[in-house]
Amino acid sequence: MIYQEALNDLANHLNSRITKVVLNGVYEITQFEKKAVTDSTVALNFIIPASDISLVTLIEVMGPTIKVSSKAVNVPITSDNLMLETFEIEEVTS
Repeated sequence: MIYQEALNDLANHLNSRITKVVLNGVYEITQFEKKAVTDSTVALNFIIPASDISLVTLIEVMGPTIKVSSKAVNVPITSDNLMLETFEIEEVTS
């Protein structure tokens, strides 16, 4: 069993490493509406401006030297969108 305090510490470490979100491999977002840790969950809120992007096909969360996550999506952007990305640190048992 991993203690909750250790999971919380891992979430705080991950939060400190996230520096940007990259859309479609080229558009970088470095300003977050909110970037916070609650217990063992990291939450990122960011705005995708409709004036810059009309369709999001790839969302990557990045650190200075690592790629935290990458996912293919199909999100049309017709107005400024507030997006939420969450990462929950949890123990997995087999």
